[in-house]
Amino acid sequence: MGWEKRSGMAPPRVVVVRRPTALEGLLARHGSPGQARFFLQGRGQKFEDVEAVHNGFMAAYRVVCDAIPPQWRVVRLERKELSRFSFEPGDVVVVVGPDGLVANVAKYLDGQRVVGINPDPKQYDGVLVPHPPQAAGKLMQDAMRGVGPLSPRTLVEARLDDGQVLRALNEIFVGHISHQSARYVLKVGERSERHSSSGLLVSSGTGATGWARSIMRASGLAEAAPPTSKVSKVAGSSTATATATDLTAAAGIKPTRLPPEPPALA
Repeated sequence: MGWEKRSGMAPPRVVVVRRPTALEGLLARHGSPGQARFFLQGRGQKFEDVEAVHNGFMAAYRVVCDAIPPQWRVVRLERKELSRFSFEPGDVVVVVGPDGLVANVAKYLDGQRVVGINPDPKQYDGVLVPHPPQAAGKLMQDAMRGVGPLSPRTLVEARLDDGQVLRALNEIFVGHISHQSARYVLKVGERSERHSSSGLLVSSGTGATGWARSIMRASGLAEAAPPTSKVSKVAGSSTATATATDLTAAAGIKPTRLPPEPPALA
C-alpha cells in the first residue's frame, strides 16, 4: 500500500547514491579549473573532454532527482559516505553511476530495493544499472509500492576464525596482501590438497560479468552464464557458500599443486 499523508506514517525515503565525477576529483585535488587544466595538459588530455563527461552526468543526475515526489524524504549520498550511513528497511536506493557502484552499495544493504540508473550508456555496460534516467520516476514509485520486476541478488560472505565477516555482491578475493604467492590447503570432505597461487576469487552470479569473467577469458575457460538483465533488489540477507573445488573452478584460477609436506622428523 502506498504512503498517504493522512495515514500518520512517515513519508517514504529515497536514498540517491553517486560517486564524484573525474572533474570533481580533479578540482578537489588541484583547487581550480586552471590548475586542473594544466595537470591534464601535461598528460596529453583535454580539460574539455572531462568537463563534457561531468556535465552529461550532472544532467542525468538532475533528471533523477527531479523525478522524486516532493513529499518524499530524500537523502543524497556519495560513495565515501556509505560506511557511515544507516539505511532504513523501507528505503528505496537509487544508484546513479557505473555498475561497480551498485556492488559498493549492496554490502551495506539488507533487502532494500535498488534501482540502477545508467547516466552514460556509452561508458557503462549497464548490467547492474540498466535503466535510463527518464525511467527513474516510475521505477521509484513501483519500488516503493512493491510492484514491478525484481532480480534478487545474493551476496558472497566470508567469515574469519576471529569473528570478522566480509560480504560482497561481486566477489571476494582471498590471498596475500602483497604480490607474493599465497600457499593454502583446499579441503573437500576427507580430501585435501596444498596449493600455491595468487589466491582464490570467490564470485557470485552477479560477479560473473566482472573480474571473474576477465580471469576466465584470460584462462581460456568457458564463460559463466550472464545474469538477468534487470536489477531492482539486492538480497542482502542471503549468502552464498561453495566447496573448495567449486571456488577454484568458478574463479578460473589455475593454481600450482604442491607436493605433500614431508613427514615431521621425530
